[in-house]
Amino acid sequence: MADREMQDRLLSIWRDWRGFLLFIAVMLVFRSAIADWNQVPSGSMQPTILIGDRIVVDKLAYDLRIPFTLLRLARWHEPERGDVVTFPSPKDEQLLVKRIVGIPGDLVSLQDNVLTINGETASYTTLEGESVPPGAIGGPYPFRFLSETILGSTRMIMLEPGGLVSGVTSFGPVTVPEGQYLMLGDNRDNSHDSRYIGFVGRDRILGRAETVAFSLDYDNYYRPRSERFFAPLATQPLLANRH
Repeated sequence: MADREMQDRLLSIWRDWRGFLLFIAVMLVFRSAIADWNQVPSGSMQPTILIGDRIVVDKLAYDLRIPFTLLRLARWHEPERGDVVTFPSPKDEQLLVKRIVGIPGDLVSLQDNVLTINGETASYTTLEGESVPPGAIGGPYPFRFLSETILGSTRMIMLEPGGLVSGVTSFGPVTVPEGQYLMLGDNRDNSHDSRYIGFVGRDRILGRAETVAFSLDYDNYYRPRSERFFAPLATQPLLANRH
């Protein structure tokens, strides 16, 4: 009798909540295998991605995975230099977002923050007088911003002011092994990337970051940064906020 009552109660709960439970299940599968939106808690990708950005990640950019696993069912594209991707760190499985700098077979070096790939040295353009509005990058220091161009790819990078350099500014040259990728953050002096965690395997790359869905300024009472809503990552936030 008690078993019958329990079965009836569970059936009643299922009838009342099945729509909601199915919605949650579909959303979890969608976020795992198709597209996701990730909060960015650190400044390692500034100025491209600011602290407080919620980025949209295309998980079908390269392949189709079995939901909740790293197993691939199909593969149609390979990650390219310059792509901003998400992946679990090979050190501690923490979800990271970085830029691909070296693909399999590349010979990569960094000397005093000057990047060289396959014998070609990046060119840099300094943005004279460039600064960020207070709170946008979490500090009042006069950070240096440069446009970095190499092998047809251009992005903005950020460097700490003189005397405050904290990162690994030189390494290599190193050859990126087959099936591996070399990742760097755009905030070159403050990024826990391949200089610390090593190369990242192809099977770990979950998707390509495409767009900022929305953004909150944590240092200004979580005020929305409306100019960043639905902004593609190719849009440089600093250029729109120059003083």
